[in-house]
Amino acid sequence: MDHEEFAMGHWLLVLAYVTSVVGCALGLACTLQARYALTPRARLTWLALAAVSIGGVGIWVMHFIAMLGFTTPGMPVRYDILRTTLSAILSVAAVFVGLLVFGVRNRFSWGRLLLGGLITGLAVNVMHYTGMWAVQIKGTISYDPTLVALSVVIAVVAATAALWCTVAVDKLLPRLAAGLVMGAAVTGMHYTGMAAVRVHLDMAAPDPSGVEVFSFLFPVFVLAALAMAVPVCAVLLASSSTEARHLTPVQRISEPG
Repeated sequence: MDHEEFAMGHWLLVLAYVTSVVGCALGLACTLQARYALTPRARLTWLALAAVSIGGVGIWVMHFIAMLGFTTPGMPVRYDILRTTLSAILSVAAVFVGLLVFGVRNRFSWGRLLLGGLITGLAVNVMHYTGMWAVQIKGTISYDPTLVALSVVIAVVAATAALWCTVAVDKLLPRLAAGLVMGAAVTGMHYTGMAAVRVHLDMAAPDPSGVEVFSFLFPVFVLAALAMAVPVCAVLLASSSTEARHLTPVQRISEPG
């Protein structure tokens, strides 16, 4: 066996999926808030928060949690920091463009939905394969083109469905469903992309340069926590503000405090 995907156990798949769902659900909640924003600046702010949640946490952090299980038995695996950083930037930027296309206006449009879903789905793939470009092994990595194409289709279709869920019904369950769908898109795309990996080890090759994944995992989790804190607070404050606006004058007077 040239490589393993679950060297630390299948629980990593569950953790990766849950991480992706949380990031995507929060990001899609920010996308919904963007559609209700009163000014263009407010819309862009909400979409930027959504891009950080989805691209930074739902996609990028999920990828590196899943990659904890990737090993080449008996051989070192290292990561190029610059390429890893680039993958995070590309992920957030590409998701932002996709959400900008879909979520910048109040009125629903099938054309914007399909284009936004395409761009957002491709953002998942861009992050994954840029992240894999950062992987350094004692040998080379190639890919099965059929499975790569399948990973693209999975990401685009599920991302489009998730975006549609955010506007289909303005209730909690559809929003949660959207996060579950988007998380499935990211996780499914990741493991389909990893099934496409073909590792070619070369005993005579020099040891790979770079750092081990555990070396930067703690900073990644700290950044992820900070990235989640701002959107969470913003969504909670926005929800409270919305509820306050919907109260009648009598209700406002009768509310305690």
